[in-house]
Amino acid sequence: MAVLVCAAAVFALTRPGDVFNADVEFFDEPSQTSVPTPEPEPEKPKKGKKKDPLAGFQWPTYGYSRDRRRYLPTEPSVRPPYKTLWSRQFGVLLEFPPIIVGNRLFTVGNAGVVVALNRTTGKRVWRYDAGYLAASSPAYGDKRIFVTILERSKGSGGRIVALNAKTGKALWSKPLPSRTESSPVFADGRIYFGAEDGTVYAMRARGGSTQWRFKAAGAVKGAPALADGKLYFGTYGGNVYAIGQRSGKQVWRAGTSGANFGLSAGNFYSSPAVAYGRVYIGNTDGNMYSFSATSGKLAWRRGTGSYVYASPAVAQVRNSKPTVYFGSYDGTFYALDARSGATRWTHRDGGKISGAATVVGDIVYYSNWGKRDTTGLWARSGGKAYWSGRGAFNPIVSDGQAIYITGFSSVAALLPKTKAEEQATKARQAAKAKKAKAAKKRKAAKKKAAAKKKAAKRKAAKKRRQRNNNNG
Repeated sequence: MAVLVCAAAVFALTRPGDVFNADVEFFDEPSQTSVPTPEPEPEKPKKGKKKDPLAGFQWPTYGYSRDRRRYLPTEPSVRPPYKTLWSRQFGVLLEFPPIIVGNRLFTVGNAGVVVALNRTTGKRVWRYDAGYLAASSPAYGDKRIFVTILERSKGSGGRIVALNAKTGKALWSKPLPSRTESSPVFADGRIYFGAEDGTVYAMRARGGSTQWRFKAAGAVKGAPALADGKLYFGTYGGNVYAIGQRSGKQVWRAGTSGANFGLSAGNFYSSPAVAYGRVYIGNTDGNMYSFSATSGKLAWRRGTGSYVYASPAVAQVRNSKPTVYFGSYDGTFYALDARSGATRWTHRDGGKISGAATVVGDIVYYSNWGKRDTTGLWARSGGKAYWSGRGAFNPIVSDGQAIYITGFSSVAALLPKTKAEEQATKARQAAKAKKAKAAKKRKAAKKKAAAKKKAAKRKAAKKRRQRNNNNG
């Protein structure tokens, strides 16, 4: 404890000041944050023909879009109060959320087991044991599920595996010399991910042949973001890179002048989000950074009270401005101006926030590792909109109608209540409150009557004693 206190004191003394460079370009977008258009639900299949379980809406990768903005615009009705459609326990830590493909959810637990669930019922469709240890979300593309594994077996290197999305059958698997917890991204017939030895891979989705490798100066823990033909990622040691998607060649590299307890430039565990011509990424030196996506020039740096493991969400919700949302290990959740890094609002929660935020509609959701819960805040104001006792790291994905919440070792489907259901719930709550009040009143009356009866008995006993004394 003394070491932690001393470290915190050094952190407070050495953390550099906030920075804002007004000359770094910022590209306004016409309205809300641009994200991939969800595929429409398919028409009902003809009689005798089975419906394709993979057809329909997709949340195909960690962060929803390839640029990892973690924002899904929805109708205003997608908000609390929610009702639980189903809930499933896994019995193992779920550090990262599932992805959604049609009527399937695909998730990977820390024990390395990939599970496909029926999105409607929560029932298991198939499972595949991919390795000993995992800490990432899978990715979908070309009717395949791609999974990165930290350790094939205890103490070994990692693995990348491709599974048939419908059946869970392994199509190919490639052992890696190093561990990987970098959630992959699929694009144009390739998958991209990083590894702890600093290697970033581009592999063919069909067959898994390596198209190119890029060697960074430090471990690549986070998921690379893809935007405008470039892959963006941070490393341990405090560097951020942009490399060409097709060639794997470096476009730019930027370092931090942050301070990890005054000893180093800090580590980028966070996965970046790319939006408005900027790259947003958190660092263990306690700062959230914004770099030019074109040149790597530092646009702004904003300090917090502790490590920023969390990956940011970047969104422009209805009647608001571009905003960066993230939590810090200091227990505070931040909403910053995406252009300048200025504070829009903060929410003090306590505990430790280390997982990524997600914006669904007008609400930004995050989990608190220290409290094992999930909070939803109104994205414009920071007011509390939702709370659940279920949570750990990265809590929410959505299909635009329901939300799917990941707890420490569980996943549940929640659907907004209709107005009639809300009224029925309020009526039940009112009836319950009325019943409780009546019961309390009866209890008080009973207690009063008992006390009155007891007092009467004492009075009668006193009179009897007096009569006996007089007679004596």
